[in-house]
Amino acid sequence: MSSTITAILSLPLIAFISFLLSPALAFDADHRYGQDEAVKLWVNKVGPYNNPQETYNYYSLPFCHPSGNDGTHKWGGLGEVLGGNELIDSQIDLKFQKDVNRGVICQLELDEAKVKQFKDAIENSYWFEFFIDDLPLWGFVGELRPDKNSDNSKHVLYTHKSITIKYNKDQIIHVNLTQENPKPLEAGTVLEMTYSVKWSLTNVSFARRFDVYLDYPFFEHQIHWFSIFNSFMMVIFLTGLVSMILMRTLRNDYAKYARDDDDLVESLERDVSEETGWKLVHGDVFRPPRSMVLLSAVVGTGAQLAMLVLLVILMAIVGTLYVG
Repeated sequence: MSSTITAILSLPLIAFISFLLSPALAFDADHRYGQDEAVKLWVNKVGPYNNPQETYNYYSLPFCHPSGNDGTHKWGGLGEVLGGNELIDSQIDLKFQKDVNRGVICQLELDEAKVKQFKDAIENSYWFEFFIDDLPLWGFVGELRPDKNSDNSKHVLYTHKSITIKYNKDQIIHVNLTQENPKPLEAGTVLEMTYSVKWSLTNVSFARRFDVYLDYPFFEHQIHWFSIFNSFMMVIFLTGLVSMILMRTLRNDYAKYARDDDDLVESLERDVSEETGWKLVHGDVFRPPRSMVLLSAVVGTGAQLAMLVLLVILMAIVGTLYVG
């Protein structure tokens, strides 16, 4: 009987331990793949190139799904949601170290509504974002090309995606996407959406695979000295303005209390029912605040966060911060 009770009581403990261990066992953090193991290509979002903050789900445009369903979603947390990311499994057949000369994604049937959506996206220079093994790929939906038969430009949609993947041993190091085979958008036509995959070996280590995205010459920008000077002068001006107002107020208070004794008595009798100026706060200097423990905790935590942000900024400036 006692052994039965012990077993029953130990069930919640076993379940709790299993709950803690199951994410660790199922979480693929090493990014390692075996020969011909499936590699997922996640589609993320689309949006206008000139306004990166305006993004939509990739399938908000009438791209066809490989198998006709929505696929599985991948949620990375609150930061991903705030960044507008919504990863969906493209269900494109990718296997580690297995080249694909020409694979068919789907048959895209165009009607008037789909053609209008694609044309609006092309006119606004819509771009999209994919992910393979947490590495991003970018591309444009299509482009405007001059029409030889008229003065207007025609809208073309890229129908072939060529993916190049570099690997080192059993880990993916670099991914690249180029688009080919542009086709004009015409209602009533059927476009065959295809892809190809090329795997190649590289000697770049896994720890250095994000260096290409953090290339300093690529992201280098000239320092806007005029903007910095303008902001600096604005701060000085506002500081001087606040200081002038404060000193003028204090000077008036000092002048009022520095009069002759008779004037001081009359002034005190006149203002006995109402305190003004610095007298309103002079007693607060040595008065202990309410909830001192909570205030101390908040101030201490704020100081730690401020120091942490400062250190991260300094590390990013000197180039020692690695985002992997």
